[in-house]
Amino acid sequence: MTTSDTRTLLLTGASRGIGHATVMRFAREGWRVITCSRHPFPEECPWGGGREDHIRVDLADPNRTIEAIEGIRAKLGGKLHALVNNAGISPKAAGGGRLSTLDTDLKTWGHVFHVNFFASVILARGLKEELSAAKGAVVNVTSIAGSRVHPFAGAAYATSKAALKALTREMAHDFGPLGVRVNAIAPGEVETAILSPGTDRIVAGLPLRRLGQPSEIADVIWFLCSDQSSYVTGTEIEVNAGQHV
Repeated sequence: MTTSDTRTLLLTGASRGIGHATVMRFAREGWRVITCSRHPFPEECPWGGGREDHIRVDLADPNRTIEAIEGIRAKLGGKLHALVNNAGISPKAAGGGRLSTLDTDLKTWGHVFHVNFFASVILARGLKEELSAAKGAVVNVTSIAGSRVHPFAGAAYATSKAALKALTREMAHDFGPLGVRVNAIAPGEVETAILSPGTDRIVAGLPLRRLGQPSEIADVIWFLCSDQSSYVTGTEIEVNAGQHV
């Protein structure tokens, strides 16, 4: 594949878990991966690319996110084949407890929604010309918590993910005429470095009786960004061992 043929992915939340596995999956396919994070480029970067393919931006600040668009566009060269909105935060109460609708302060609600929801539409809308030029795809990473009360995920996180699912439908309608597909995936319990105490009880009730692997989530993201899903848009795929049934 020549440099001009190389496909480009813009990914938020790339440093660990699902994001890191997604970087590895696309890099294996020969894609260029551009990452967005509020952290500076790490000296020992765990993913491919390099310092020139890292955008430092705090997605919790909508003004900073909007300002970052021009810098991202300059790196793309006119085409963006895939945008994966994976960044997400889920604040906890003191001691790691769940923040409910009764005890989540307004500032926390806003912080969560800016990262989990607004950043997704800001990036997609700001890069619509590059996405359209590539006949690209957008994947929004939602959650099982977006469709039910979860024992660990807080109310702000859950409602932001439910809103992101609805946004996926609206974006699919609006971006479709531009030749851009927009879908979502809803992961369930995934094995990462830090699992909440009690996750084992949830896993015991799953039809597949096991945790998901980040690579399994990345495979579905890859499918939705590839030509194999060229007639799929406006849908949310549950990737959760049947947790939604």
